[in-house]
Amino acid sequence: MPQSVHDRAAELHNLAAHAHAAAATAHGKGDYLTAHELSKRAHEHSASAHEFAMKLAVEAAGGDSNG
Repeated sequence: MPQSVHDRAAELHNLAAHAHAAAATAHGKGDYLTAHELSKRAHEHSASAHEFAMKLAVEAAGGDSNG
């Protein structure tokens, strides 16, 4: 069975949260370069999750997400 769109949105949010936690751990260990890279990844996951959630909201409202 294909993954539901809501499960996918939750997965993207979880990936962002995990990357944020990993970045915090790296920063706490003084590994600032790794922390920076993980923070960038967390930001990318957060942006993807937000974009996906907004697309779902538009579709749920009956709009066309293609413009």
